[in-house]
Amino acid sequence: MISSGGGRAYAVRIDVTDGDSVSAGVERARAELGPIEIVVNNAGWDELAPFLETDEPFWDRIIEVNFKGCLRVTRAVLPAMVEGGWGRVVNIGSDAGRVGSSSESVYAGAKAGVIAFTKTIAREVARSGVTANSVCPGPTRTPLLEGMASGERGDKLISALKRAVPMRRLGQPEDVAAAVVFLAAEQAGYITGQTLSVSGGLTMA
Repeated sequence: MISSGGGRAYAVRIDVTDGDSVSAGVERARAELGPIEIVVNNAGWDELAPFLETDEPFWDRIIEVNFKGCLRVTRAVLPAMVEGGWGRVVNIGSDAGRVGSSSESVYAGAKAGVIAFTKTIAREVARSGVTANSVCPGPTRTPLLEGMASGERGDKLISALKRAVPMRRLGQPEDVAAAVVFLAAEQAGYITGQTLSVSGGLTMA
């Protein structure tokens, strides 16, 4: 899509749970495309389970991907943004991190951490021409959701989610992307430290 639109795309495989992988990937991207001025921390993983049915290895994976992955990538790109006097950090949180979500206790906690981290970074770099904002999707039809909501029980979950959303549908990835594009734009330079829900009205600030 980027190439067909006249842009230049370069894919780099990164494991966000591995600091060396993040550093190497960022350097490859810089070598190919130049300074990184916009970063979208979008890596995420979850499985539905009541808290009392989870264990520490599960907690660790959730936190490594959803929270510490965001920290690692941001740490790798933010110094150059500050030095260059312009940058956009857009972190994908979740409405689970704003209001909680049954069977997603650790995920909700990690995403709440992303939201608080984003606000703090926004304060720290506000005078450097760098903004930091969170986009928080509500229930969104992604491969991850489809995998978690399989079978008859999954069909009931999807139906319940749709009924809970005032717009009576799940979000699409394009809905979330539109909010990210807005916050990454030059025109959004006076918006920082904000948390924008993309949830069809499921949560309202």
